[in-house]
Amino acid sequence: MSNHPETLRLNGVDHTAHPTWKLKETVHFYRDIMGLPLVHAVTAKGWGRVDEQHADFLHFFFDSGNESLIAFFHYIGTEQPPELKVPRGYMSLANHTAWRVSTEAELLAWQKRLQDAGVKVSQFITHEIIESIYFRDPNGYPLEITRSLRDVEQIDAVDAELTIEAALRLEGAEGWTNIEQFWRAKGELVRARQDAALSGRETAR
Repeated sequence: MSNHPETLRLNGVDHTAHPTWKLKETVHFYRDIMGLPLVHAVTAKGWGRVDEQHADFLHFFFDSGNESLIAFFHYIGTEQPPELKVPRGYMSLANHTAWRVSTEAELLAWQKRLQDAGVKVSQFITHEIIESIYFRDPNGYPLEITRSLRDVEQIDAVDAELTIEAALRLEGAEGWTNIEQFWRAKGELVRARQDAALSGRETAR
């Protein structure tokens, strides 16, 4: 559990940023299909270390709501390095941007807008406390639009702490290969917490 003072907090996400070698397609997708306003752009000579031969670039920003932005770098006259090509497969989906809407109707409307524009969009997928649709932009970057199904409560934070504690105990352990091992480790932590709570009640009597 964090020991940092609660008075020092972040105020949400200002922006996320990605490189793009598809300038026209990226602008069309975010501005014209998704309808995100293009609100800021930076043009600059290459900077950074001289030995890196930093290319000149454009850095442009779209407003994705609630003072949050999604931004892109376009490095002029360069080819996309092989190591920056977006991979396929389920592991690549972990690195994604997710936006929030309030209602099921809004989520349906976004799904329809994207499908009408020829974008391949998933069906609704539920993950415990959220419901989402998934798709990719012209660069292949995974994107998500989600809505909350319920509020996050204190019991969720307690469960998250137990989950991470169990995972940290198993991390690096030889033979940790499946989720059943994790469930057993977490179950032991839950049982220990329950025993401690019962012991405390008995002592208080």
